[in-house]
Amino acid sequence: MAATGTDVGNPVVNIAIFGAFVAVTLTIVIRVSRQNKSAADFYAGGRNFTGGQNGTAIAGDYLSAASFLGICGAIALNGYDGFLYSIGFLVAWLVALLLVAELLRNTGKFTMADVLSFRLRQRPVRMAAALATLLVVFFYLLAQMAGAGGLVALLLGIDSAAGQNLVIAVVGALMILYVLVGGMKGTTWVQIIKAVLLIAGAAVMSLWVLAEFGFSLSGVLQGAVDAAGPGGEALLEPGAQYGATAVSKLSFLSLGLALVLGTAGLPHVLMRFYTVPTGKEARRSVVWAIWLIGVFYLFTLVLGYGAGALVGPETINAAPGGVNSAAPLLAYALGGEVLLGVIAAVAFATILAVVAGLAITAAASFSHDIYANVIHKGKMKADSEVKIARWTVVVIGAIAIVGGIFAKNQNVAFLVALAFAVAASANLPTIVYSLFWKRFNTAGALWSIYGGLASCILLITLSPTVSGSETAMFPNVDFAIFPLTNPGLVSIPIGFLAGIVGTFLSKEKPHPEKFAEMEVRSLTGAGSERAVVNH
Repeated sequence: MAATGTDVGNPVVNIAIFGAFVAVTLTIVIRVSRQNKSAADFYAGGRNFTGGQNGTAIAGDYLSAASFLGICGAIALNGYDGFLYSIGFLVAWLVALLLVAELLRNTGKFTMADVLSFRLRQRPVRMAAALATLLVVFFYLLAQMAGAGGLVALLLGIDSAAGQNLVIAVVGALMILYVLVGGMKGTTWVQIIKAVLLIAGAAVMSLWVLAEFGFSLSGVLQGAVDAAGPGGEALLEPGAQYGATAVSKLSFLSLGLALVLGTAGLPHVLMRFYTVPTGKEARRSVVWAIWLIGVFYLFTLVLGYGAGALVGPETINAAPGGVNSAAPLLAYALGGEVLLGVIAAVAFATILAVVAGLAITAAASFSHDIYANVIHKGKMKADSEVKIARWTVVVIGAIAIVGGIFAKNQNVAFLVALAFAVAASANLPTIVYSLFWKRFNTAGALWSIYGGLASCILLITLSPTVSGSETAMFPNVDFAIFPLTNPGLVSIPIGFLAGIVGTFLSKEKPHPEKFAEMEVRSLTGAGSERAVVNH
């Protein structure tokens, strides 16, 4: 069953299945693109999706390469500690449901900056929010592109760096094509298809793994312990990855905080709430998403330990893509090249759907917030704004390709955790204060966004993630002076405190009437339809 990157599956079969998926989804995207007639169509899919459709699309957007490739690999190699990623990603949705989903939808806007600028000064707040959005999207895109490079290199038997770089470039080009042609409507349908395929594929593999061990989860766990060799029992206990030292325990706490709080500040997830017609449908979206995501994360437990048992940690580490190759290698061990091709196509669909959602979010943030409302002071025609958004997608795609090439050896689950840290540090404090704190003002928003952002980026740069370790982005240099691998434990409190300090130090007078209007709209949806028409 063991296999290396040069003899896994049949490249012809894998490419054929990839091609079939791309052909089908592109056909759907082209058909729905004919309905794109306005900025609301391009950014928010015309706000015509039901709660069930949008919840499935949210699951498709949220269950990224980190969820399928990174978490399965983390569980295969680190057991219990790897599964903590799944728990953090799922619990985070309760924060999104209780704090932001319906309230954001009821503002009737396109981006996070629209919500923040409703009661604050437009230009500085939009600029800060757009910058935070673009940085979160950049980190998330790095993870998806890194996952794409490792996955397709494994399937095509590509061991050279140049070959993996070419794969990343192809994924970037397809992402650009999907968004340019289909906008949010096309992207949403790609995400719905991908969510159905991913959850169904994970279910089939999980049942297959359980069948190999007489439908005994204990048997799967014992198989992983046996395959790990001496000390394999550590896979069933906390501490294999986090817990050996005080620093690693703090790193885990920091990671958990970033995962649980970061979801409610992820711009590409927040943007999905604007695609439904009412706040009630926004709530239904989150309930659907929680069920679908929860079921999938239960499957990752079986898939991760199953990969450890049937493939083995040595084979996973030796394959192109390393830890990210666990799920494809498990598919090959179970069903040979055909199942591998199908599961690989699902993983490829996962990456394409998520990067398309990220690209349209970044494009909306730049064209709608920076170009139309900051540079042109809100006097730009919708058609011109959408043209700028399309050009932005091309630029974002190019940046993602270059960044993905540099990050291709990183664990994608870990890279996504950094994106969550930025979202929780810069975006979440400002959203919460803007929705719930009457005294909050523009200075507080700027302090919160820039304070959280600067501290998070600085701590990431000075952490072992970037330098000073074998798995760092720059392993040959060492300027790591911040010991934690995730900055959330420090940067998230800084973001919240900075908002408080900036608000009280400012001499800006509060506008209680604006807060009251926003509160009524966010709780009832009154006036949101008028906002849509104005856009």
